[in-house]
Amino acid sequence: MAFKPLHDRVLVRRVESDEKTAGGLIIPDSAKEKPAEGEIVACGEGARKDSGELIAMAVSAGDKVLFGKWSGTEVTVDGEELLIMKESDILGIIS
Repeated sequence: MAFKPLHDRVLVRRVESDEKTAGGLIIPDSAKEKPAEGEIVACGEGARKDSGELIAMAVSAGDKVLFGKWSGTEVTVDGEELLIMKESDILGIIS
């Protein structure tokens, strides 16, 4: 990959949602919401305190995460649509 986020930013690939409901109804593309779940592709090295000390990232590449519905900026890297967001936009890690 030719892109590495800086500071406390992460690059996230959205995880596609199911095309059927639990009851078996098929959801058309026009009614689907963008998923708020994804996998971290790349991470920056972390933020810095005023003293210059590095604050390590709590997430790493490969983690599955949950983020806010309107979080991040959509970008295209190597022909793939991804999101760039700050670590603080991530709500939690899915285990």
